Amino acid sequence: MTLLPRLGVCFSGLLFLPLRFSAAPTEPGLQHSRIAFASKLAGDWEIFLVDPDDLQPVRLTTRPTQDRFPVWSPDGRHLVFGSLGADRWELWVMESDGTHQIRLAPEIIAKSPRSWSPDGRRIAFAAGRRGSGDICVVGIDGAGLTRLTGDSTDDLNPTWSPDGRHIAFTSVRDGNADIWVLDLITHTQVRLTDHPATDDDPAWSPDGQLLAFTSTRSGNRDIYLMRSDGRGLRRLTAGSAVDGQPTWSPDGRQLAVLAVRGDNYDVDVIDVLSGERRQVAASSAYDGEFAWSPDGKRLAFISSRDGSDAVYVTTLSGALVTRLTTAPSLDPGWSP
Repeated sequence: MTLLPRLGVCFSGLLFLPLRFSAAPTEPGLQHSRIAFASKLAGDWEIFLVDPDDLQPVRLTTRPTQDRFPVWSPDGRHLVFGSLGADRWELWVMESDGTHQIRLAPEIIAKSPRSWSPDGRRIAFAAGRRGSGDICVVGIDGAGLTRLTGDSTDDLNPTWSPDGRHIAFTSVRDGNADIWVLDLITHTQVRLTDHPATDDDPAWSPDGQLLAFTSTRSGNRDIYLMRSDGRGLRRLTAGSAVDGQPTWSPDGRQLAVLAVRGDNYDVDVIDVLSGERRQVAASSAYDGEFAWSPDGKRLAFISSRDGSDAVYVTTLSGALVTRLTTAPSLDPGWSP
């Protein structure tokens, strides 16, 4: 256990502003919501919203630069995203209609994973500073930028616990990648995994009781589960696929994963209790970059199956697969 440094720096923010495709088939009982994504629909990379059931994209960003990587706040009122500045990706936030765009900090590599606090007031991210990555948090108004880790090696992939008290992350401070958790109340950091292999990609279950993560300790990259205190380690996958990016379903019963088989990328869904898995988005082309619908009945994902990267939506049965975008598109995220 190590003491958490209390280093903080504040930066001032900036202020900014906000196009309009026919209806897709749906299955009964599917929940209505929106998908944010980045697309070249207007020429360069901009952020759009689309309702997957009416296919009418709405453009949110308009600056002559690349805007990508949108992530929804827990209440669906804001989107944090990356915007390419003069020489780096910067962290921005806006309301979900594209208004009140604020730059949160000018020295942040915003392509890295970001995680909202459960109350939607702060954002955790990995910032490249002093030659290494540190875990930082910042308020949605750009105030209170605070560095939470300060070792000389990389701390990456922060993810906020559902109760708002902890942030799990990956650190290579002991020579290889392990899963750590920091307590925002006691200001301590605890190492949860201790293995010479690579442990990465921590993801909290919706109830905060479990952490899913990837590990190469078997010789392959597989998905493992452990309790939030690091105990009760369980290997969930043991097939030939190289698995990554575990993402919990809203009810905590399933995990969607990126499954690599040879040169092919697919999206699989795994039952957490039984370990049963099925391919949900699979083709001879790339399928990946996925996000759960809030009701857990569909997945948005990126596929190049029709020649270029586009946003698709599929039901978990695979019975209905709908292409949502016609221009090159990436980074789909489903609203809460």
